[in-house]
Amino acid sequence: MSEPATVDTPLKKLVGDKTAKALATHLDLHTAGDLVYHFPRRYDERGEHTDIRSLDVGEQVTVLAQVQRTAVRPMRQRRGNLLEVTVGDGSGGMLTLTFFGNQAWRERELRPGRWGLFAGKVTEFRGKRQLNGPEYVLLGEGGEGEAAVSDEIEEFAGALIPVYPAAAALPTWVIARCVRVVLDTFTPPDDPLPADVRASRKLVGLGSALKEIHRPSSKEALHRARRRLKWDEAFAVQLTLVQRKHRAADWPARPRPVRPGGLLEAFDARLPYELTQGQRDVGVEIAEDLAAPHPMHRLLQGEVGSGKTVVALRAMLQVVDAGGQAALLAPTEVLAAQHHRGMLDLLGPLGRAGELGSAEHATRVELVTGSLGAAARRRALGEVASGAAGIVLGTHALLYEGVDFADLGLVVVDEQHRFGVEQRDALRAKADQPPHVLVMTATPIPRTVAMTVYGDLEVSTLSQLPRGRSPIASHVVPAAEKPAYLDRAWRRLREEVNAGHQAYVVCPRIGDGPTSDEEPPPEDDNGRRPPLAVTEVAPLLAEGPLHGLRIGVLHGRLPADEKDAVMRSFAAGDLDVLVATTVIEVGVDVPNATVMIVLDADRFGVSQLHQLRGRVGRGAAAGLCLLVSEAAEGSSARERLDAVASTSDGFKLAELDLEQRREGDVLGATQSGHRSHLRLLSLRRDTELIRDARAEAITLIEDDPELTRNPALAASVAALVDEDRAEYLEKG
Repeated sequence: MSEPATVDTPLKKLVGDKTAKALATHLDLHTAGDLVYHFPRRYDERGEHTDIRSLDVGEQVTVLAQVQRTAVRPMRQRRGNLLEVTVGDGSGGMLTLTFFGNQAWRERELRPGRWGLFAGKVTEFRGKRQLNGPEYVLLGEGGEGEAAVSDEIEEFAGALIPVYPAAAALPTWVIARCVRVVLDTFTPPDDPLPADVRASRKLVGLGSALKEIHRPSSKEALHRARRRLKWDEAFAVQLTLVQRKHRAADWPARPRPVRPGGLLEAFDARLPYELTQGQRDVGVEIAEDLAAPHPMHRLLQGEVGSGKTVVALRAMLQVVDAGGQAALLAPTEVLAAQHHRGMLDLLGPLGRAGELGSAEHATRVELVTGSLGAAARRRALGEVASGAAGIVLGTHALLYEGVDFADLGLVVVDEQHRFGVEQRDALRAKADQPPHVLVMTATPIPRTVAMTVYGDLEVSTLSQLPRGRSPIASHVVPAAEKPAYLDRAWRRLREEVNAGHQAYVVCPRIGDGPTSDEEPPPEDDNGRRPPLAVTEVAPLLAEGPLHGLRIGVLHGRLPADEKDAVMRSFAAGDLDVLVATTVIEVGVDVPNATVMIVLDADRFGVSQLHQLRGRVGRGAAAGLCLLVSEAAEGSSARERLDAVASTSDGFKLAELDLEQRREGDVLGATQSGHRSHLRLLSLRRDTELIRDARAEAITLIEDDPELTRNPALAASVAALVDEDRAEYLEKG
């Protein structure tokens, strides 16, 4: 009798060296536990069609289908025959399997009526979809040759057949065979879930769930197994977040209460406009957090143009009034410089301490970036270290050694998804005690994402736009189908410029030279042409449809002083058109810009497009965003663009974005470069389960903050949410 296998048993002891090496190399599976947690991605059922008609060219697929007919013909270019096998799934969809060379045994084996699993990459030849030389295994009667049916697969014939995430060298049935070998001797770990939680939530045991998810006895048993394993994932994430929040509540922080008659009061009195009700309400929440003896840890989300910067500035002034300093970390020098100019304009005499005409209790606003000259840097760092600069704005340069604060009380992180946890921690470490932290994002966050990824932050939302903001009309320009529409787009841009306004043209790529983080690779897997590039498009526009207009170029590879000069020229109205990459995506504020043309718009994500178009319509004149694309009508890319054009509601678009992105990207499974066990939970479909898991996590952590009375559960959480994943959750 074989020795029982545990989660830590190496696979080579169970499936042999060769197969174990393949599992490790291609799927990063090393132990019995790794394999048991490598769940099927779907289940086929004999007699149920898999809808071959829905397959996309270029997709790696495994289909359950029945052989319809076979045909052998000589090859034209070389000696030998070509075997063509037509298979169908019962829905009317057909797929051609092609095998090269003289393989008479395959023709005998793949006879009409036989059902099988066929795996390969979908290609197209003369309008027909096909798989070239696919791997396959037949169900039912035994075959012969390479495709002989294993006993393990026969067991699934006529039942629920698991289809695993696979690799070309490891088709799904090989993985199924390995799973069967492991399960036959596998001893599951003791169930780490507290019995009272299991009972109250009607969850099956862990051992039963792991067996049924791979070899389901019925659809009902499979549903129960998936629900239990999803619960484990959701519970592990929520326990991690609730525990982190609980610990943070015990950290000491210096209270920074509102001071009557201070800078904040003077700032509110000189504001040239009235705050929205949302800004006032969120301001009260933040003010109360800052006055508490524990550090604020709050996420401020709001639509593009909802007034987050003013809310953040008011919080910074409250901290300065209380004797501290506030630092704002921006993702780009363009944005940091713009914040600096904008805050100086808003503060006026209140931000010019030591200068002629400054207010009595003024502070200083300093900008610290990597491009500062040596003398300017020394002066700025001296102001920061002495405490004379109450407000400090900067990029990653704020994190460097040598940037010292007198009393850092508040850290504001703008567009927080651009920064890693190490960068935020480096800024926090510059304070004697943990500072208050406010992170901001203009990317609307669906409720389940806020609950799951930002569960350790208090969340405030600004949904109301300030008075005076103009609507933005968005339209898709189908350049391939209707080239005349693109010509009209350029004429429309010229009309806006002739009316005294300005325009953006956005490209997905910079151009020749080393790539940067803001541009995608030149070609995608389907061999489409390279995305359009700023350095190539700008001269073509200058010589063609935009001839005679004043055109500037902005991208991340320009020197910092050049970027700032271009942005200043555009803001001052000295340029008519700015041809740029996504460097303008966040924070850039030029009220006179009314039109944006996004080239190759299908190369951008939903949230990114929403962010980009928020750069127009920021003044009294209405905004126009034209999304130019060669994506075919009816394609998923075109549908995505149509959805963006149809609504300006960022929260609706965030839900769409969530539907179209892989769950693992949202949950961080691919963030750290390590394999994650978080692979069943769906933020879109499992809202109720996530909410219930959070409620149970809060109850448990209040009673047992460090899970000392639940060591097995603590170990399970650590396995599902490792340190890299925990950091990703903290980073958001």
